[in-house]
Amino acid sequence: MRSLLFIPADSEKKITKALSFEADCLLLDLEDSVVPARKAAARPMAAAFIAETRDKSLRPKLFVRINALDTSEWELDLAGVLGARPDGILLPKARSADDVGQLAVALDHAEAKAGIALGSTRILALITEVPVAMLTLPTYLEASARLDGLTWGAEDLSAQMGSSATREADGRFTPPYQLARDMCLFTAVAAGRQPIDTVYVDFRNTAGLAEEARIAARDGFTGKMAIHPEQVAYINAAFTPTTAEIGWANDIAALFRDNPNSGALSLRGQMIDRPHLIRAERILARAKLAGV
Repeated sequence: MRSLLFIPADSEKKITKALSFEADCLLLDLEDSVVPARKAAARPMAAAFIAETRDKSLRPKLFVRINALDTSEWELDLAGVLGARPDGILLPKARSADDVGQLAVALDHAEAKAGIALGSTRILALITEVPVAMLTLPTYLEASARLDGLTWGAEDLSAQMGSSATREADGRFTPPYQLARDMCLFTAVAAGRQPIDTVYVDFRNTAGLAEEARIAARDGFTGKMAIHPEQVAYINAAFTPTTAEIGWANDIAALFRDNPNSGALSLRGQMIDRPHLIRAERILARAKLAGV
């Protein structure tokens, strides 16, 4: 999933247009973008959209962002949408892998009740939105097998921290939020899950978005969340390997195929070893998934 676009689940207008946005994943939101008085109405709208589009060819993945586990809403969210068989659940404000485990158990019961194959509903966890979460990141190394990816957020965290800003004047994250970003990346990769970068809230600044997405892809993130449809194309471009990258990766792979017993080789005057092969294989895998 390169691009993951938030769609307010109570907005019929935005839901109707959602399939035209070319995001790899739509995040049907029952949490922050839906006011409490609208949550009951949003659940059947999300479920209907999921059910109606399930059999469409080339449909994006559909995840539902439920409310946090310390609220009274999240169980109602699951009951309202799981029968429609979403691809996954976005868990906000996760405090540790224990929250992922709690959600996984609830999904076991909900899938059994709905007649859905056990384990088919995946989990994406937002792991930096509360301060204590920054102290429990290693727990995700042993998280539920349902866990597909980890992502992070600065806005909710900054509210609890009392920060007056999350970014410097030039757009870079301030040190506490740069730490949250970097630790999400390290934790996801160490756990063997997809690392997904946070949203870029200045949605009219497409140049800033493109640069931040480029840097995220450079550093090892494999996707980025979006809050506006116009952000999707820039994100998809940043996380799709270029022709030059694919060519380099193919050359590396071919070199090691032709020399299977070599630990280090030379390509265009540079020493190439196993870490280069691993990087090349990751590029080729991403290119295949992106259809390039």
